[in-house]
Amino acid sequence: MTAPARTRIGSSDIEISALALGGNVFGWTADQATSFDVLDAFLAGGGDFIDTADGYSHWAPGNSGGESETIIGEWVAARGNRDAVVLATKVSTHPQFQGLAAGTVRAAADASLRRLQTDSIDLYYAHFDDADTPLEQTVEAFSALVDAGKVRAIGVSNYSAERVTEWFRIAREGGYHLPVALQPHYNLVEREFETNCLRDAAEREGLAVFPYFSLAKGFLAGKYRDTADAAEPGASPRAGDAISYLDDQGRAVLAALDEVAAAHDAPVAAVSLAWLRAQPTVAAPIASARTTEQLASLLASLTLELSDAELGRLTAAAGGVG
Repeated sequence: MTAPARTRIGSSDIEISALALGGNVFGWTADQATSFDVLDAFLAGGGDFIDTADGYSHWAPGNSGGESETIIGEWVAARGNRDAVVLATKVSTHPQFQGLAAGTVRAAADASLRRLQTDSIDLYYAHFDDADTPLEQTVEAFSALVDAGKVRAIGVSNYSAERVTEWFRIAREGGYHLPVALQPHYNLVEREFETNCLRDAAEREGLAVFPYFSLAKGFLAGKYRDTADAAEPGASPRAGDAISYLDDQGRAVLAALDEVAAAHDAPVAAVSLAWLRAQPTVAAPIASARTTEQLASLLASLTLELSDAELGRLTAAAGGVG
């Protein structure tokens, strides 16, 4: 049996399974008990890398932010498994800690540590660029968290290639710790990452790339093949966005995914994630699961290796050249 794929986070000493479990659903569409079940199954299935953010899920009625981190922290404490998991979280969207001013970053990190019930965050991201705060201030604040032992490694998310380059320039000139990870929007049907110079920046700086929306809000899991699917009971709140991909090209992508999935007797979602993991600079895709049933398809990607011909078939169906 093929061993689960593993990778390293850039130049850091952190090794992980090549699939990140997205925590955005915890405390939103998955309650605590269900979240614990998903987390247990993820660890049992060979996963160990969990991605969340301090703002998850402030948008849900009755929530105020930090719900996902709180559930993950309660799970880690209940299972006593902190050394068995790698935790990534982000700062800038919690209603109480918006933006990336130095004081905000420090306070938000401390709040995340409390919710996660840990002494150190393995990978800490600047979630969204903050044009109102000098980048020098943010770079210094993140580096100081590493020096303080509160953060092991730094990442950036939703930054332009120009701002990534600027972060590295400031860090090198100031003698600060460099980022090791980048989190962009990227999947088989969203390919801007390949052409907007972000992939070039990741290659140049040796960044481990962790794409979010890896399954295009469920479309690349094969869940939505007709507009009526979005209205089915139990459909994701993002189903309406997913069916926007149901044009001629989207249907061609689904046909290619079905073909490759049948050849491997694998779920469509696993094929989509395996394609993404095989792309240059990508260390691990991020995908979330509201149930253990959904999780099984994601975990299958850890042992699925696609041939060059299959990767090319999928890329061509999506209208790209790789």
